[in-house]
Amino acid sequence: MAAPGGVPVPQAAPLAKRNRALGVAPTGDRPAPGPVDVRISGFWRWKNVLVPPNAFVVHTRRGRAEPLHVGLGVSFRFNPSTDSFLVVPGATQTILINAYCICRELQGVLVQGYVQWIIQDFGTAYRKLDFGDADDPMRLVNLQLREQAEAAIKDKVSTMGVRDILSDKQPIIEELTARLRAVAEGQNEEGQADEGLGLRIVTVQIKEAVVSSSRLWENLQKPYRSEQGQIARLAELEAEEAVAQREMSTERIKETQRLEHERELAELRARNESQLFDTEAAEKLRRTKREHDDAREVAELETATTRHNLRMERERHEEEAETGRLRIERDHELARLRAEGEQALAESRARSRHEQALLDLEREGARAAIENDRTPAAVQARLIASLPEIMAKLPKPDELRTVTVNGTDQTSVAGLITQLTAVVGALRAATED
Repeated sequence: MAAPGGVPVPQAAPLAKRNRALGVAPTGDRPAPGPVDVRISGFWRWKNVLVPPNAFVVHTRRGRAEPLHVGLGVSFRFNPSTDSFLVVPGATQTILINAYCICRELQGVLVQGYVQWIIQDFGTAYRKLDFGDADDPMRLVNLQLREQAEAAIKDKVSTMGVRDILSDKQPIIEELTARLRAVAEGQNEEGQADEGLGLRIVTVQIKEAVVSSSRLWENLQKPYRSEQGQIARLAELEAEEAVAQREMSTERIKETQRLEHERELAELRARNESQLFDTEAAEKLRRTKREHDDAREVAELETATTRHNLRMERERHEEEAETGRLRIERDHELARLRAEGEQALAESRARSRHEQALLDLEREGARAAIENDRTPAAVQARLIASLPEIMAKLPKPDELRTVTVNGTDQTSVAGLITQLTAVVGALRAATED
């Protein structure tokens, strides 16, 4: 909140010059002190007031009966020499109430509760209520409403008994709500409305009611505690009686079950002994029968074994005789096959020698035919082919003599062929002689 007297005084000229030299912003650009963050900018007569959107403001000017600006979150231009303004928080306010009351039985009772209210018509509220506290504009309004609420609670509690106060708090809430709304909203019991204070009661609640006297509190609790103790004792006795009856019934059932079990056990024991005797007799009979059967089976097995051994011996002799006969037949067959093989081998060798002789004769005849059919040219070629072999077998000559035949050159091919022809002719003549 700010007023003409509440606006910060401008600094002295030397300090202002010093701040401007240091780059420090003037005090007019800083937020105004108070619970609401109101920013004032500008200098001298040209200032702007910036109001938060959740705060109420009223702006008045000298010489005017009506305010220039009234509303929620309204910003405006401000001249400190002619204008004044008031800023009030627009949020819901909560009042805590601790009312020390005297009830109908003249006993002290502490009633604790709270009231929440909000400004509904600020144009009416700023005229009728005191928001002049710079630190907390709502303090005086909350104090007045708290006093009215405590008075209403005390008036209502004085007509009620202690038990009613502790058990049912709705009458106190209704009385407190009606009185506060009649004052704040201007609504009376007949539902008629006047201008009121421009406020609206949001909610009224009673948290608890406490009896001041501890002895009275104990006495108030004694009937209920005694009743609850009586109920608990009766329940305990009923439980003990039920437990005793249940224990007797359980013991009787246990005894009956024990006798029944003993009887069943005796019957079961007798039945088991009878079954055991029958079982032993049957087992003895079974064993005797089994011994006889085993002896008979052993005798039968021995007879069968003897018969089997005789049969096996007879079969073995038969197999040995058959084996001897087969061995003799096999020896005869092997001798016959060996003789046949030797005979076939001799025949094969004779045939092979005969065929070889025929082949030799044919080869000699073919060779003779070839020798007879050979031409001089073939003989000459064969001789020429065998010359290296003949020359290899001749002894090494002691001296080398060169004979020129028909005056031909021995170094040429024609001379060499002529010499070979002469040698072949001489050899052929020698062979024919």
